[in-house]
Amino acid sequence: MKAFLFPGQGSQKVGMGKDLIEEFQIAGEIYREADKILGVSISNLSFEGPESELTKTENTQPALLTYSYIATRILEERKILPDFTAGHSLGEFSAILAAGMLTFQEALLIVRKRGELMASADPEGKGGMAAVLGLDDEKVRAVCQEVSKVKYVEPVNFNCPGQVVISGLKEGIDLAESKLKEAGAKRVLKLSVSGAFHSQLMKKAAEEFSEFLTKFEFRKPRCKVVANATASFLDEGNVKDLLVRQMRSPVLWADSICFLKANGVTEAVEVGFGNVVSGLVRKIDESIDVKSWNQLLQG
Repeated sequence: MKAFLFPGQGSQKVGMGKDLIEEFQIAGEIYREADKILGVSISNLSFEGPESELTKTENTQPALLTYSYIATRILEERKILPDFTAGHSLGEFSAILAAGMLTFQEALLIVRKRGELMASADPEGKGGMAAVLGLDDEKVRAVCQEVSKVKYVEPVNFNCPGQVVISGLKEGIDLAESKLKEAGAKRVLKLSVSGAFHSQLMKKAAEEFSEFLTKFEFRKPRCKVVANATASFLDEGNVKDLLVRQMRSPVLWADSICFLKANGVTEAVEVGFGNVVSGLVRKIDESIDVKSWNQLLQG
């Protein structure tokens, strides 16, 4: 059984997609469609930057979704199809798109709005995120609970054993950093993001996102899709609630990969730019044969 896995924010890089339009006709067609839908040249931002614009979350999200959609379509043309899909944070929307629950236009408009709401959720720049390396989940939780009595911070991305991302007020992250290192963390790396994503500081943005999603009708998935918020299957009945919940709740990525394995997945394909997801999968369960979509084409 094969799973398509889609990366999220952080995997973007100026120049992404440029090689695709030179090799695949469909890539140019999809980029032109994306530019028309958005009313801005997401293709130019992807190919040429500047990086400062590409890394703005309202641009990063549609740029990554477009790249992953092109990769999905290229694989489909070669009759390479998934039995399951899952995506890390933003990647969940690519997973839903790959499962046929939305059209490309719908998915693009949704992630653009999601990015705008996330960008505007913290206009004063009080929130942030940091990756904690080399400490088990429970110790990270315990430190965050202690620090939150003073300044809010919580673990939000459970990426793989020994890698947890915390999110909250920057002051809370600063307080947590020394305590996490005292507890045994090897490193605490602050992330270059514009807010405290997946935390309770996204509550208002999530409420507005919920209202926006009422405009869309999600279709029955043509393969099984695993949700970030629950590490279990989503469907057309619960998908909206789970996408809203994901915006202000932890991403259970390690649990999601274990759930896929328990449901018979032996192969995984990273369908997107870069290899972040592949690295995480190998740390979670090295028995899963994981490749990039490019490797699959060459193989």
